[in-house]
Amino acid sequence: MLAAALGAAGKTRRTVLDIGCGDGTAAATAAPLLPGHRIVGVDWSQDALKRARTRLPYAVRGELSGPGLPFATASVDAVLFSEVVEHLVDPDAALDEIRRILRPGGHLMLSTPNLAAWYNRGLLLAGVQPVFSEVSLRAIHGRPGREVVGHLRLYTARALREFVAAAGFEVVRLEGAPFHGVPRPLRPLDRLACARPSLASILLLHARKT
Repeated sequence: MLAAALGAAGKTRRTVLDIGCGDGTAAATAAPLLPGHRIVGVDWSQDALKRARTRLPYAVRGELSGPGLPFATASVDAVLFSEVVEHLVDPDAALDEIRRILRPGGHLMLSTPNLAAWYNRGLLLAGVQPVFSEVSLRAIHGRPGREVVGHLRLYTARALREFVAAAGFEVVRLEGAPFHGVPRPLRPLDRLACARPSLASILLLHARKT
């Protein structure tokens, strides 16, 4: 989606931030699709940045809260914001900061788990806590899975669209993606659900700064 939005670098080299880059895997995967553009990993964790620098030419420390990101206003062409927003205490402030650093017309590529994924609808009908949601940061209670991942916010497709639009972005496109944690026998059904983003496991949203 990002490669299609930016196009070939040509004479204009775009700056793309991967905010919450972790070990840099996502940005490194995107890099071959974005030849000629500058990709910068951003994370608050020094340990993550140390690992990211083995994969990326640029990786800097930055936070979405407090003093904000170390980038000038309207200085960035695109932001990758993959599997981050669901972990934030203040997602509104995060989008405000992303909007600040983006140039007019700049691109936001956001992905997050879908609260209304097809299997979560069935789990709720059965009285089971939905996948991706957590009631404790110490242990799993009442839902499938074994790993606590620290999700604080969850969105449906409609809620994500409205949230991003309210932050001053124009939603260009919303797609669905599969989830690697779905049991193998159910993966064909999970891929099929991607045709309807409102039912998909993961929401992929492309928006532009208005």
